[in-house]
Amino acid sequence: MTPVFIIILTAAIAVYVYYKVKAVRTRAHAHRRWVQAKANISLGVFMAAFGANLLQLIRGPVDIIVGIVFLLIGAANIVFGWRAYRIHGPYAAEEAKRQRLADEQRQGRS
Repeated sequence: MTPVFIIILTAAIAVYVYYKVKAVRTRAHAHRRWVQAKANISLGVFMAAFGANLLQLIRGPVDIIVGIVFLLIGAANIVFGWRAYRIHGPYAAEEAKRQRLADEQRQGRS
């Protein structure tokens, strides 16, 4: 395993865990979906990097098959995560704006 793949794998799994925890703790629905999309993208990067690493260090036919499968699943996670990110982004921004306005009104009354 090359140092580049170790850095990519470590960073991707750390970002995935961060966004997954953030998605679980978020109460707003659209924001949760948006953060979950970011978590899916980072999981896809992790899986694709893992598959690419297996394809780089080929030891046999099993490594080739498993590497291709991980690469394809990772690429699918990245593509579908990106689509969800673009779809839910405007809704999350609108939801955050409504929440800010509600908070300002609440503080103005107090």
